Amino acid sequence: MAEEPAAEIQLLRSLKVKLIEILSADADFVLQHADSRCLLSDRGYQQVKACRVPIEKVTELLDHVIQRGPEAARGLLALLNDQALQETFPMLNTVNTLLSSGKSETSRKRKTAPDLQEIIPAKQICNKGSRLVKEKQLMAVARTIGKSWREIGRLALDIPSVKLEQIEEDHSQHVERVFAMLRYWSARQRRKATAAHLHLLLSQEDWELPPESIDFLLETD
Repeated sequence: MAEEPAAEIQLLRSLKVKLIEILSADADFVLQHADSRCLLSDRGYQQVKACRVPIEKVTELLDHVIQRGPEAARGLLALLNDQALQETFPMLNTVNTLLSSGKSETSRKRKTAPDLQEIIPAKQICNKGSRLVKEKQLMAVARTIGKSWREIGRLALDIPSVKLEQIEEDHSQHVERVFAMLRYWSARQRRKATAAHLHLLLSQEDWELPPESIDFLLETD
């Protein structure tokens, strides 16, 4: 007999249709926040990012998190209660209403499904490198990036080519150019500019950065 899914997964599935409708308004925003909390695998992030249609992107994101299990589902439910998402998607306030109406279904075989606020973990899934990246870390990373810095800027960090050209004109030394690029990424990402997020973006095989050269981003203070 198949084991019954965890309460977190049941809860997320019950919200799936409504969440797709709400979050599709800015699918990329949700993806980057989910990525900053380490809710997706590297391959999963690339698969979701490759989706061009917002509805498909959110659907793929939710499916990937559900497949990763209860811990990832808990993390996503916590993210949905984050102030940044609540401000971007005011309709998320209706989620709690949906929860109360769907409790009776899951309570037949399990305890009553918890509210969104009750299911939030005490800490994020990804603790290592969860703090905002520091300038000294950015400089250390800049020293590890070689001639492919423009490609990394465009494809990994989503920095416009025009901005990269401007950085190249403003700085004559290679390390200073890369450092300026990383600082620009950090300033644009704001609260999402965590050491873990940067490590994830730079860990893709295409960039060929030696793991030992950037693993310090995952070290706890």
